[in-house]
Amino acid sequence: MFWTVIVIVVVSALKLLITCLPNTVVEWLHGKFKLHPTLSIDSAIVKRNGSTIEGEEKAQIIEAFNKATFLDQYYVHDGNRTHYLNLERNETPVIIHSVNGKHTFELLIYGYSDHVDVVKKSKKKVLAYRMLSDEFQTNMHVS
Repeated sequence: MFWTVIVIVVVSALKLLITCLPNTVVEWLHGKFKLHPTLSIDSAIVKRNGSTIEGEEKAQIIEAFNKATFLDQYYVHDGNRTHYLNLERNETPVIIHSVNGKHTFELLIYGYSDHVDVVKKSKKKVLAYRMLSDEFQTNMHVS
């Protein structure tokens, strides 16, 4: 009887702890699995047409990327991975190299009139998704 009460109290405490996590823990867990990262100006290198972009234009591109709205993810598998890495377009993408903690990744940003395609490359993964960004679509950050 005594052990039954102890087990019920411990299980109830664990249930309460798991269902009522603090905001900082929830934000940390959400950040671990977030597809659309938040970039910082200090840790990002922005390139277009092979030349590095610095100063105000770099800040505008990173701010526009951070404000963009995630729409949906494309399914990338081994058969279509090269398609996403080499999109057949006349324009060159904006390339952002960034470090987030221990992870280094590269973002290829292709702009269209109605959306923006982003290809995220890390060591072993290639992920692609679509987002909306008024700045990228109207101000022609992506050329």
